[in-house]
Amino acid sequence: MSEGQKFQLGTIGALSLSVVSSVSIVICNKALISTLGFTFATTLTSWHLLVTFCSLHVALWMKMFEHKPFDPRAVMGFGILNGISIGLLNLSLGFNSVGFYQMTKLAIIPCTVLLETLFFRKKFSRKIQFSLTILLLGVGIATVTDLQLNMLGSVLSLLAVITTCVAQIMTNTIQKKFKVSSTQLLYQSCPYQAITLFVTGPFLDGLLTNQNVFAFKYTSQVVFFIVLSCMISVSVNFSTFLVIGKTSPVTYQVLGHLKTCLVLAFGYVLLKDPFNWRNILGIMVAVIGMVVYSYFCSVETQQKASETSTQLPQMKESEKDPLIAAENGSGLLSDGGGVGGGVGVQKTAAPVWNSNKDFQA
Repeated sequence: MSEGQKFQLGTIGALSLSVVSSVSIVICNKALISTLGFTFATTLTSWHLLVTFCSLHVALWMKMFEHKPFDPRAVMGFGILNGISIGLLNLSLGFNSVGFYQMTKLAIIPCTVLLETLFFRKKFSRKIQFSLTILLLGVGIATVTDLQLNMLGSVLSLLAVITTCVAQIMTNTIQKKFKVSSTQLLYQSCPYQAITLFVTGPFLDGLLTNQNVFAFKYTSQVVFFIVLSCMISVSVNFSTFLVIGKTSPVTYQVLGHLKTCLVLAFGYVLLKDPFNWRNILGIMVAVIGMVVYSYFCSVETQQKASETSTQLPQMKESEKDPLIAAENGSGLLSDGGGVGGGVGVQKTAAPVWNSNKDFQA
């Protein structure tokens, strides 16, 4: 099996794991929050991250992956930013209507595209933009109902969108820049995320629910669903880092909207949630957008792979021919400021990863 086929199988596996685990935890948390009255979402998320870190620590002890330390400032900043984005999303849901919160989630994709275009010089073809527009339209039809605006909620939503986009972009760029796996990054950043939410969680939950998480009556049923939610969260957190590392932040957001549609469908089938023609139409349009997006991504990936395969023999031939090599070398000297060919290559080939320094606060 070739490396390309292994990568495709790994990507499909990561996407499947992300969908199954995310839908499972949503159904579990819905039973925990709606049925049993445990409404402390931020505190619950901090427990998720603590259990994830403990599970990864056991996996490290069993030598299931290798610990690879890298820039501690980048890890700390990334972990704290992730924790802040989760808290802001919960606050956005608390201070806004459900419809406006769904609009906030929809805004993450265009914001991510804008940030990657401005700061990473990443180009999105018109076909990709068209498919994303269809997707967002479908999800909007299916999920957005009322749009009640208020100043505080709008500010919180804006901050939530920005921090979430930056955190997801950092997930992708850190893995590639420092050459760490999703497991290694998650293991090192989990403590910072967990501490951030563990400290702020009870305060935020108290602000949103007017209840004290420590005064809640923990029955055996509540404890069972909390433990189950924490166990599923290990798979959710791992698959999130895995998907973003193998694909891109935009693809992860597309996958997230697929999960939203699946949750709506499962809620109607299993929990008998209210469902109407608007939900059905929106889900159908969103699925069409996802299929079109996946098709265009696959086509563009194959085109890039074929272009790379055709360029490699030409480069090898140019290395063998001293006249061609001399011509290429003179071009690099003029671009690199007269230092040498290697400097020219570095400056022209890797502008993206140099810009990652902005995130190492």
